[in-house]
Parts: sequence; C-alpha cells; structure tokens
Amino acid sequence: MGFGSRVLAGNESTAFLWFAHMTATTLIPLPDLDALVHRIVAETEVDDIHTHLYQPAFGPLLLWGIDDLLVYHYLVAEVFRHLTIPHETFWSLTKQGQANLIWHHLFLENSPISESCRGVLTVLNRLGLDVKSRDLSALRSWFSAQNPAEYVTRCMQVARVRSICMTNSPFDQEERMIWDSNPVRDPRFKSGLRIDPLLLSWETACKELAGWGYRVRSTELNEQTLSEVRRFLADWTRRIQAAYVMVSLPPEFRFPSDHDSSALIERAVLPHCKEFGIPFAVMPGVRRAVNPLLRLAGDGVSACDLTFLRNLCSGWPDVRFLITALPRESQHELVVLARKFRNLHVFGCWWFTNIPCLIDEMTRLRIELLGTSFTFQHSDARVLDQIIYKWEHSRVILARVLSEKYRGLVLNGWQLTEAEVRRDVVNLNGGSFSKFCSQPGL
Repeated sequence: MGFGSRVLAGNESTAFLWFAHMTATTLIPLPDLDALVHRIVAETEVDDIHTHLYQPAFGPLLLWGIDDLLVYHYLVAEVFRHLTIPHETFWSLTKQGQANLIWHHLFLENSPISESCRGVLTVLNRLGLDVKSRDLSALRSWFSAQNPAEYVTRCMQVARVRSICMTNSPFDQEERMIWDSNPVRDPRFKSGLRIDPLLLSWETACKELAGWGYRVRSTELNEQTLSEVRRFLADWTRRIQAAYVMVSLPPEFRFPSDHDSSALIERAVLPHCKEFGIPFAVMPGVRRAVNPLLRLAGDGVSACDLTFLRNLCSGWPDVRFLITALPRESQHELVVLARKFRNLHVFGCWWFTNIPCLIDEMTRLRIELLGTSFTFQHSDARVLDQIIYKWEHSRVILARVLSEKYRGLVLNGWQLTEAEVRRDVVNLNGGSFSKFCSQPGL
C-alpha cells in the first residue's frame, strides 16, 4: 500500500509532506541525469497491455519453460533458414524434438545473435541459470521442477510487470471450454476481447453464434442479427471483464466499405464500445499465411492504408480507439493521426516491429510528436518467460531515448526533478493508457 492510499497523522504526515516536497523540487544535476533515468526506467513497474499469455488457471494454454521458448514461432521461422528436411518432417516431431533442432542450429551451429535468440539467453541469465555450459538437458530439468503458479509470480517480479492483459477469443474452442468452467480469476491478469472471426469470417462466425443460441442470420445483417451480435459482445465483455475489444486487420481492410465487417463495426462493435465505455483496438498490417508450410510462423507483413482509422476516429469522436500498426511504413502517418484525434491512443511495437532498431526509431518518433501521451511498449508475449527479455531490452531503449531528450531540456535551461521523470516513465508504461481509457469525455 502506497503513502497516498492511507491516512497519515501527526509527525508521520509532516514527514511525508516534507519528503514529497523535497522529491518534487530537488533538481537533477546534469552529470547524474543518465544514471538516474536508467535507474527509474529499470525499477518502474509496467502494465503489459497486450499479450497472448494466460493466467495459470488456463492450464496448458499458458506456455512457459525452455521448450516453449525455443519453439516460439519467431525461432521456428528462423531455423528453417538452416534446415534441409521437409517441413512436415519438422512438424511431425514432438515439441522437445523441435526444440532440440532449434537449439542445435540457432544456438550451437550459429551464434544466437538474432533478437529472438538473444532473448532466450536473457531470460535464462536473469533466472540465474547457466548458459555457458550450453546444456539443454540441465535447463529442462530446472524448468520441470517449477510450479506454474509460483513461476508466473517469479517472472512478473523479475520483469517488473504489474499486470498482464490476455488476448481472449470466444471463438477459440479450447479457451471457451475453460471460460465455461468459471475459472478463478487472477487479478493481475486482465482481458482483451478478440473478435477477428466475427469481423473477418462472418459466415463462419454466424454459424457459431447461432449454435450458441444467438438469433442471427448470415444472409442479411438486419436489425435482429445486429442486435444479437451486440448481445454476444455484451455477454462476453461482462463475462471476461474485457478492458477493450480488439481485432487484427489485413492490409487491404477499408472502412466504410460494402464488406460485412463494415456494417458489423458501425452498427454493432462501435455502439457496444460506446455503451460499455471501452476502447476498440485495431492492429492492422498482418498478411496471414504468406508461407502456409510454416503454420503459425508463416504470417507476414504488408503496408496498409490508414484511411480507415481516420474515418473511424472522425466519424465516431465519442468512441476511443487503440492502435498498434505492424508495417514500419505506417508509423509516421499513425503518429500524425494521433496528434489530430484525441480519441486515438498509440501503443507498443507489434510483432515484426518489436525489435530494438525499430523500437528505438518508433519511440523517438512518438516522443517527438506526442510527448508522453502514448503507451511505450507491450510485450506481445506468447510464452510467459518472454516478458523478462522483452521488457528488459525495451527498457534499455526507453532509458536511452529519454536521457537524450531530458539532456536537451536541461541544456536549454529547463530544471528537471526526479518526481517529473518518475511521472513521465509511469505515463509511458501504463499511466497514459489508464487515463485514456477512463477519461469522462473526449
């Protein structure tokens, strides 16, 4: 419990007010600036607002441990650059067999200098494990001795992650079965309601909705069908306590259009978000199944037209929109749009942009145009352990960029305090997101 959440009396109150005053007004000497900023960024807890993780009650859906780290789809795509065996031979192997191949080719036969490989080593090192011996069997033994629930806590503590937002889809049958069992919620885990099938595969989704008791028809999006779609969204928003509704979009997505998705968004999704006061998160630019032989690892990226986002923000000024775009080419336009629409919040570096060189470039661009009114990063982790390396690697970049920007302020005569630095770092790591989601008017 923090100082601000309890009643103080007498000398304790006086001491607190003195401490708060000194923290707020003590200026940072220029020679101490870089070290102080790096320390504050390193120790500040973050809210991870988009992941593909699950709380422990979801059992096998929560991926963790050395084998899941190694068969992460980034590493699968990378190892096929070295393999000569047929794709199906690889997929016929057990998870451990696949991990053995990846360890051999990416860590032993070649130096593990890609971001995904380096990330695995960061995780192992921060957990106190020996990577010098290169003993995969010993690593497996250590992970097999861990208790999943306790391990979740350990990873969150090492990564200094305060909360994790899951990606929850009612259209995932395995996940839906777990929700049907009414799992006990872990308060550290929030939910994002994912509705890709609803918007991108309406005919298939309609059949599923009908099977669940919703009175919908795929042939026409009449008022009854749209009302039932809104009822479905309301049911699941309440059920999982969704923080936002989300969809990943192909590069050719347009709004408005004559596609079913346009009517569903305009007449169901946006009214739902407005009624429940939650944002609609869009993640454009993903090109699915560029190489189907790679399965989950086979998706790619293509440049996208953000006109749809401008139309959403201008046409629905009383609805909040979240966005992280996949193509590098879209980042400048995206930030400019965020300057024009206060109902738009930019967050994180998604998927193929979640690598150090692009995180650095995108963070500089966003700070220079948006100040601290965006969310610096989300891990996008699919494997629990990844939050350790994704946040550590990102924090180094944030500290470097902020130090440079603050130094420019000081050299121009601005007086900077430690309290102000802490405020900015909190805002960039979840504070601005919370304010955006909770503001009473736009």
